[in-house]
Amino acid sequence: MVAESVTSATAEANARIRAFMVARAGRALWPEERAEYEQLLAAWANSFHPQSTPN
Repeated sequence: MVAESVTSATAEANARIRAFMVARAGRALWPEERAEYEQLLAAWANSFHPQSTPN
């Protein structure tokens, strides 16, 4: 079901972001970490609006 897959993808992306930030708690992100964090955020945002596949 689409709603379940979106929820699952969103939860997975959220968990990855949380783990990423917990590993870096207490300090600012380095430039390369900032880029990785932005990619994680993009994956999270895309999980709300997955791209449709052609039929």
